[in-house]
Amino acid sequence: MRMIIALFLIAYLVGVGVTLAPTIKANWNTAPASQFVERIVEELPGALSWPATAFRGVEGKPS
Repeated sequence: MRMIIALFLIAYLVGVGVTLAPTIKANWNTAPASQFVERIVEELPGALSWPATAFRGVEGKPS
């Protein structure tokens, strides 16, 4: 049971990372640290809800 929970948690965190990757890549070298963190914090709620967004995409509903 612990292994299943660990796999779900790892998959979830990888999804969050994949969702945040474009923001991180765009701001890594161009923005100061304060703006970098600010943009990550702005994108974090959407990144944390990536399973719902992916489900809506599969269902064909607009997000």
